[in-house]
Amino acid sequence: MSNELIINSTQEGERIALLQDKRLLEYHFDRNDTNYSVGDIFLGTVKKVMPGLNAAFIDIGYQKDAFLHYGDLGENFLSLNKWVKGVQSQKITVGPLKTFQFEGPLDKVGKVADTLKKGQQLLVQIVKEPISTKGPRLSTDISMAGRYLVLVPFSNVISVSKKIVSRTERDRLKRLIQSIKPDNFGVIIRTVAEGREVAELDKDMQSMIDNWEQLFQTLRKAKPNDKILGELGRSSSMLRDMLNESFDSIIVDSPALHDEMRGYLQKIAPDKLGLLKLHTGKVKVFEQHNIEKQLKTLFGKTVSVPGGGYLVIEHTEALHVIDVNSGNKSNQEGDQEATALMINMLAAKEVARQLRLRDMGGIIVVDFIDMKSPESRKKVEDAVRDVMKHDKARFTILPITKFGLLQITRQRVRPAEAIVTGEVCPTCGGTGKISASILVTDEIDNSIDDLLLTQNQSGITLYVHPFLHAYYTKGLVSRQMKWYLKYYKWVKVMKDTSLGLTDYRIEDEHGEDIELHSAAAAMSRMQDREVEITD
Repeated sequence: MSNELIINSTQEGERIALLQDKRLLEYHFDRNDTNYSVGDIFLGTVKKVMPGLNAAFIDIGYQKDAFLHYGDLGENFLSLNKWVKGVQSQKITVGPLKTFQFEGPLDKVGKVADTLKKGQQLLVQIVKEPISTKGPRLSTDISMAGRYLVLVPFSNVISVSKKIVSRTERDRLKRLIQSIKPDNFGVIIRTVAEGREVAELDKDMQSMIDNWEQLFQTLRKAKPNDKILGELGRSSSMLRDMLNESFDSIIVDSPALHDEMRGYLQKIAPDKLGLLKLHTGKVKVFEQHNIEKQLKTLFGKTVSVPGGGYLVIEHTEALHVIDVNSGNKSNQEGDQEATALMINMLAAKEVARQLRLRDMGGIIVVDFIDMKSPESRKKVEDAVRDVMKHDKARFTILPITKFGLLQITRQRVRPAEAIVTGEVCPTCGGTGKISASILVTDEIDNSIDDLLLTQNQSGITLYVHPFLHAYYTKGLVSRQMKWYLKYYKWVKVMKDTSLGLTDYRIEDEHGEDIELHSAAAAMSRMQDREVEITD
């Protein structure tokens, strides 16, 4: 399994694509016009205390006040608050916490009105970016993430990622961290620390201690709403969190960003410098790696499933709904249960990929094709879990119900990506829209494959727009010739100027239509279905 990180710099920000075996797995857009990222630490001011919500709204300079729930204060809040007041009043003159006297832990079932007062200044960290009409979500449980470790001030607890299952390795890592960590700092050991030596861990630890010292120096002179410590940019933070032995390349198309990432790699993983490459070709980097086409394909309302079927994805205010459909693959297995299981297994992997790709959060309901067998439902459920185990967001999956519904809750920390896949219609000049025209050739190829292989047709004729006719018939080895070499059957391709750019029809050897793809036909099918339901 190979991983590639492709970064395209634009005037609005950086477009970041993570490819796994050439398929798009994650897509991020790190905008230049925002100063608020997950992990940023601010000196906020309490604007309003809401006893009914047991929460407070905090001013950190964003247009919407940020939200801080009592449960996000953390048990070390009293110690943090005491330290912040000491630094601001110049009573605390050094950054290390070796001589600092802790306060007791915060009551877990306390009231926010007894803890926070209007106008009070707090050191807060963004844990969720602004989404829709909501401001950022905050926490005062401050932490600093490194590549292998997470530093937690005002604590002495050392914890290890649950994904490190070896008891021997967990004990080894705890002993190493105990020997190098500063007093009154806790440490969370990340999964990627498994097998690392003390020198690498100590280097990571020193980097985070330097960040804490920087926070201390900034806080001494800070004013309300100032950013005290900024998180890494999205591209650098992805490198920090995901860089491992499976990475094949990191490609950027901006010399400035290339230099920035080179410096960061030199700091955290000098042995990986050879993976970083600067794209200098005439073809845009996203075009060269087929990312633009994948974005058009994967962010629409309808998403094809490799191997058969398709998904219909709907977003509502309360939840996300994903419907699994069989498409034209419903006759590949011997019985209905086997067909449903085959399509659902393929769809399960694509569903898990879509959740991560679009960063869909909250409640997600997946309507799989009905399966009678509990064993079949368990296989589909396990397939979703198996793919989602690589997802860094927290999630919960409930068993599939008798109606074929799978319910998932998933953490979201940034706005869900919404990419417009429709295009302005070239025929009407912008008064209407069509689905992404880039997909029509894939649909034609799939139809030809199904007709010639599955249905064993021969002597078929394809009618297309003149532009598509040239695409299929021109060239030294045309697409039409490639079909012949693949199927040993000749497909006649004819021009039809009455067809739109994304329309096509296929006739059999007797001149009868066996497939028609057009907006009018789609409308007719919908009307027929409505009549059936009414009847």
